Amino acid sequence: MAPASDSLVVFAEAISKSYSRGSQRVPVLSDINLAVGEGEFLALMGPSGSGKTTLLNLIAGLDVPDSGNLIVAGTAISDLGETDLARWRSVHVGFIFQFYNLLPVLTALENVLLPLQLRPLSRRERREHALTALELVGLSDRVQHYPGELSGGQQQRVAIARAIVTDPYLLVADEPTGDLDRASAEEVLGLLEQLNGEFGKTVIMVTHDPNAAEKARRMLHLDKGVLNLTA
Repeated sequence: MAPASDSLVVFAEAISKSYSRGSQRVPVLSDINLAVGEGEFLALMGPSGSGKTTLLNLIAGLDVPDSGNLIVAGTAISDLGETDLARWRSVHVGFIFQFYNLLPVLTALENVLLPLQLRPLSRRERREHALTALELVGLSDRVQHYPGELSGGQQQRVAIARAIVTDPYLLVADEPTGDLDRASAEEVLGLLEQLNGEFGKTVIMVTHDPNAAEKARRMLHLDKGVLNLTA
């Protein structure tokens, strides 16, 4: 492993994670070492239960490792408390989930506005940022539609707009095409490629779909909590 540097968005060293199941501790990740450079598009693959989502959640600051060092976007997030970690996430990470996680009672525009509520911006500035993000994902004509009025692919594009509206360092995507038909999946993957290639966003995507993984610039495999760096 190379030492952490300004060109690395993710530097994980000897990361391990386990969970309690009754009186037992179940290991999920074991001694993970990983470096992800700025502007990379990385796909994490592996069978169900291999630890892919756990690793993604650690990188995104949704969970903390049991041991090891984890530096993301220049911050040792493995050392942060819950409040500081939440504040860090809101600035540095954009999340894209398999099932969109949109609020059904809010319009597309209102869903995209949510991450901006704690930013020191005027209402007009927040709206402009949100409209720009929706335009980028091709949904300028759907800003006042509710999630239930949108297709699955359109909902995921709203979720991508919400993820990028704060201009984060890192985009993390957990099975972003897992609930989509092939045509919608290709649209979403094309957007991720565009965000990576044209806008320089670092993207880490968990997927079980080889077709989706081929869109990434690098592919790694997890098996039983062990990362295969030679894949």
